[in-house]
Amino acid sequence: MVYIIPVAGLIIGLLVGLLINVHLPILYGSYLSVAILAAFDTVFGGLRSMLQKRFDHRVFLSGFFFNTLLAALLAFIGSILGLDLTLAAVVAFGVRIFNNLAAIRHLVLSRQKFESPNDRIS
Repeated sequence: MVYIIPVAGLIIGLLVGLLINVHLPILYGSYLSVAILAAFDTVFGGLRSMLQKRFDHRVFLSGFFFNTLLAALLAFIGSILGLDLTLAAVVAFGVRIFNNLAAIRHLVLSRQKFESPNDRIS
């Protein structure tokens, strides 16, 4: 029952994204890509903390918006200074995403390992 709100939000967000026809100039592509990576990092971090039973929605929401905006802002500042900070952000967020995915995999597999065969639904 707890998962209804995030799933509904995901479905609504996907529908709105597919129905609204927004074209961004290619100039903003690097900023958007870094912002999306930051958002994925926060989502996978939230999933990890949920599996560890220490999820806090305030931390998740503030981290989602703050990290996304900060990543885009750093990419923008890097382009003004002539530095490719998008590459640094891609590496940093990529490492964090893979670490979170590895932790999620370990948490899911460890729960299945300790589950008794009688608890499983055939």
